[in-house]
Amino acid sequence: MNPVQLRTVDLRGRALSKSGYQALLPRAEMDVDAAVTAIAPILHRVKNGTESDLLDLCLEFDGVRPASIRVPANEISQALDSLDPAIRGALEEAIRRIKKVHNDQKRSDISTSVVDGGEVVQKWIPVDRVGLYVPGGRAVYPSSVIMNVVPAQIAQVPSIAVASPPQIDNNGLPNKTILATCALLGITEVYAIGGAQAVAMFAYGVEGVCEPSDMVTGPGNIYVAAAKRALRGKIGIDSEAGPTEVAVLADSQASAGEVAADLISQAEHDVIAAAVLVTDSEKLAFDVQRELEIRVSATKHQDRIRTALSGKQSAVVLVDSIDQGIDVVNAYAAEHLELLVQDPVAVSKKIRNAGAVFLGNFSPVSLGDYSAGSNHVLPTGGCACHSSGLSVQSFLKGVTFINYDEKAFTEIAANVITLAHSEDLPAHGEAISARFEKKR
Repeated sequence: MNPVQLRTVDLRGRALSKSGYQALLPRAEMDVDAAVTAIAPILHRVKNGTESDLLDLCLEFDGVRPASIRVPANEISQALDSLDPAIRGALEEAIRRIKKVHNDQKRSDISTSVVDGGEVVQKWIPVDRVGLYVPGGRAVYPSSVIMNVVPAQIAQVPSIAVASPPQIDNNGLPNKTILATCALLGITEVYAIGGAQAVAMFAYGVEGVCEPSDMVTGPGNIYVAAAKRALRGKIGIDSEAGPTEVAVLADSQASAGEVAADLISQAEHDVIAAAVLVTDSEKLAFDVQRELEIRVSATKHQDRIRTALSGKQSAVVLVDSIDQGIDVVNAYAAEHLELLVQDPVAVSKKIRNAGAVFLGNFSPVSLGDYSAGSNHVLPTGGCACHSSGLSVQSFLKGVTFINYDEKAFTEIAANVITLAHSEDLPAHGEAISARFEKKR
């Protein structure tokens, strides 16, 4: 078996711009455009299809044909009844913590008195219906049920549905723990379907099966990301989530064993998962490489992990200083960023681009994956430069309400008419002056 060896990117002595660092940093390759082309026939089949077409797609892509796409309510409740008490307790505690954090994300309406008699109010209104996607490929993710459902519920979305791929070993139903987690959260509308076809079902709706949604959120594989890209506009989306990634910014005081364990934890997700160590300590880099070999050889999914760690998307990045390292990780904009440095709080104040930032050796990414209270549905592929993780805000629309009385309107009317004529839009001005005409 090949040894585990992260490739090295040496940036010492190179003070580069953000784009300069981005050109040299490792990143997984995902040809989403090609995937969009590949899934076009699937989207067409769902848009013009029936439940039978959905069932055929399940058989084709998941190897099992469910009895129905909608999961019967009794199957959801039975999954909870049979759930291991220890797992139930852990899920309930995770739900409690995630609710606590997300409850503090609620938005308040803002009323601005522009002038006497002229008021502008911004209200935050939830979308009418969301479809939440929960993956079920190499692993199953009941934690993703919580991360999707809790903020949507706190945002008071009136209609919430969940889709997760059917499992051969569960008679064409989604994974039992996923169903049990839905039951814990009071979700009764669950569908046994995965991939691009699940996103399309939520976007278009299928008569007699599923009503269309206004928004689809949740992580998935490249085909889920492609479906989101293809259907964006028809539906709102959270992001085109790609393969998971972790960047660790570490100095010489960091524990090589802890760094290695954290890199491995995210490489466990997928063969194209990214694990990046940024450090100013050549000794730490050497020690981490040695620890990786020891720890990977002892873990369950070592073939998958070895592939991820040896891929072009993973690397040790050597820098001259932690200050340069901060510039590097801001350029990289990791989904997960760990700060294993002497003063993580001080360094965290200089971080601008990351999906979530984990401070110190007692805040590993795995904590955030499950029970920190934060959300683990985060931007990947550098999208943290412009996008945020899933939150209550994701499910809210800012709607503006304008209310001027006659006096306030009269005072500003001439100004509006002047601006309308300056843009050669006289009818805009006439809509103002019409208010001064005698009523007909």
